[in-house]
Amino acid sequence: MFFARAQEKGDASFLWRKSGGQWHSQSWTEVAGQVASLAAALKAQGLKPGDPVMLVSENRPEFCIADLAIMAAGCITVPTYTTNTTRDHQHILTDSGARAVIVSTAKLAQALMPAVVRSQASFIIGMEPLRGAQGTCACHLWSDLLAAYPADVDAIAAAQTVSRNDQACIIYTSGTGGAPRGVMQHHGAILSNVEGAGKVVAEDFGWGDEVFLSFLPLSHAYEHSAGQFLPMLLGGQIYYSEGLEKLASNIEETRPTIMVVVPRLFEVLRTRIIKSIEKQGKFPTYLMGQATRIAAKEQAGKGSILDLPMKALLSRTLVPKIRARFGGRMKALVSGGAPLNPDVGLFFDAMGLTLLQGYGQTEAGPIISCNYPSAGIAMDTVGPPLDGVEVKIADDGEILVRGELVMHGYWRNPAETEKALKDGWLHTG
Repeated sequence: MFFARAQEKGDASFLWRKSGGQWHSQSWTEVAGQVASLAAALKAQGLKPGDPVMLVSENRPEFCIADLAIMAAGCITVPTYTTNTTRDHQHILTDSGARAVIVSTAKLAQALMPAVVRSQASFIIGMEPLRGAQGTCACHLWSDLLAAYPADVDAIAAAQTVSRNDQACIIYTSGTGGAPRGVMQHHGAILSNVEGAGKVVAEDFGWGDEVFLSFLPLSHAYEHSAGQFLPMLLGGQIYYSEGLEKLASNIEETRPTIMVVVPRLFEVLRTRIIKSIEKQGKFPTYLMGQATRIAAKEQAGKGSILDLPMKALLSRTLVPKIRARFGGRMKALVSGGAPLNPDVGLFFDAMGLTLLQGYGQTEAGPIISCNYPSAGIAMDTVGPPLDGVEVKIADDGEILVRGELVMHGYWRNPAETEKALKDGWLHTG
């Protein structure tokens, strides 16, 4: 999918980062070149198809490039949280059997290196210089490897032999307790997931030049599929946020069309917006109240023609100002990862922003269902299953899921796999 998109999009912008106060982009062609170089480098270091490679990085262009290069080399990505302790890293290195590690910064390497030197990993790659890296593990600098293995994109693309059924990544999830378990996601699970989500975007919002702002951790299945591979499927652009404290300004600067977020962020943003409007005086506060009143009536199917003059006033005053805070071209904000308070959803709907709520879990790609306009947006629901997803309710009320999106099992954990997968159905718990 990536190499096909890169060939189509060529010199169009793909990945963006902010440095020196300015946003800078890399084109699809440039990214494909780096993916090909890094894939060749990984093979040259002795990695074989099916070898797990651990990836420890904050959201940045190199995360995407490393992830694709690992897969292009026929290997399996093991993305892990930047907040992990040495003990967490040790568990994942040991459990996954990672043969190599890619880490972004010297700071993140501090907790990681003590685990790496006690592991079976034969080398580590630093996206930036790793000061004081030592031990039995060889250490390489990202830029040196790219320089040493000039890109042959056509050769790497032509050498792709993986099928949809082959494993793409191991994503560790804590589940309900105990040591994190490695969810085995195959290429088809991710592809079917983003194809289903892409159909929602195309049919309900029109498939244009999509712009995503990547904010949630890419080590989480939600951002990994919806914030990285969905934009790739759509041929869109990805901007990497500078972090929570700069998120509001990043949204205004990058003007995203789609954003993948969690309910907690909506709650924070709603509080900020309400305080800001209340500071502006009684009339703006009155308008905000009218907007939420009308939205509540319409959600309940009790919309009235009498509200049309107020709606017209809101569309010329309050709503454009709020939409401008979100860049002015936001098609949809997609909420997942936890239940959304319906009042919060109603507020954003009243402010002229489309908020979709989804449901899923890492073991299912992770998106099982999503609410979208043509499905009828009720703020207390998570919509119908995506295309290609079957859902049924067991006799005891448990949600069961079947389809290509379902994991092949937990890595090296047949007992837990047997509990979760029965007769082709994922038992979600």
